[in-house]
Amino acid sequence: MRLVGICLVSSCMMESMGPLAERGRSKSKQALLLWVDGVREACCLHRVIIYSLRSKQLAIRTGQCFLLNGFIFLGSIFVLKSVIIPALEWILPGHCRQINSRQSCSFSSILELYRFLRVGLVQLFYVFWFYPLYIFSLILSNIWYNDIAKYGFFALENYGAHDTKLSDQKESQTLQNTVHREYSTDLEGVMISIAEQLYSVLLLTFFFMEVYVTGFIPYMGKALNFMLLSWLYAYYCFEYKWNLSGLSLDKRLDFFETNWAFFAGFGNPCVLAIFLFSPLVSCGAMAILFPLFVLTATGSEADKIVALPRRKWRGAGLGRIPIFFIADYMSMRVLKLFSLKSRQQMKENKTL
Repeated sequence: MRLVGICLVSSCMMESMGPLAERGRSKSKQALLLWVDGVREACCLHRVIIYSLRSKQLAIRTGQCFLLNGFIFLGSIFVLKSVIIPALEWILPGHCRQINSRQSCSFSSILELYRFLRVGLVQLFYVFWFYPLYIFSLILSNIWYNDIAKYGFFALENYGAHDTKLSDQKESQTLQNTVHREYSTDLEGVMISIAEQLYSVLLLTFFFMEVYVTGFIPYMGKALNFMLLSWLYAYYCFEYKWNLSGLSLDKRLDFFETNWAFFAGFGNPCVLAIFLFSPLVSCGAMAILFPLFVLTATGSEADKIVALPRRKWRGAGLGRIPIFFIADYMSMRVLKLFSLKSRQQMKENKTL
């Protein structure tokens, strides 16, 4: 009897675990397909050529990014590693070229001085050239990224699937009308927009800090850092399009966290350069690649892509992952702290 009872319990457990296992396989397959769709959308770099042919200003901005970050920044690193450092090692050698290895070097103190001078000259090259160039490139590239996204969005909205090209005068006039419409909203809309921008800056800042901290976790830190960084860059790429299309911040976060597999796939190629090269080279490579991924995100119809697997699986989604939970909590704490301080100052001013 006891054996029969054990068999019945085990069979019941197998029957109950069967649908769960099938559901798990279905979710995993759906997540894999969405991840592949995200990678494929990120690699649609032909959109950069199409949009650049449609917009002269977009081609100029993209070319400026390549010139500054590729030719000047990465070219400077290549010249340093291939020309300057080998020349300094030849002029200021750091080791004794001995005929007999058993013979002790009589110029060790001079060689130490040479080594110190060589390292010092390389550090001066970094301080007076690379670091200022990096800061200048970072500031200027962020300005250009906004222009690239704007011109790419214009090319997508006004040309569609046609190859007809408008004149540059009409393009600039349309852009001016878009900017005028953006600034002609009522006061309440402007205040809401400012509040959303402030919250978005805090959210992404805290999320970046979270990504940085996860890199120090042993064993799983690198994999977790890669995944979070992929989501961060995917959000950065799509944020330009969402800002220009007027999508509210809560809808962005809900759409992003609900379709986490797609955006993980989109962000993986963006972040791959960071893990393949040295920190300085990866910064230059990302500065070149990022505007390309911004343009692929601008032309991506993510809402239609993520809707196809739901139709196949009868509307069953993957479920929402609270990716920005910690960053959202910290951002709200900071905003509440500032609001309390402002209220206290207002009460103090009233009492005075």
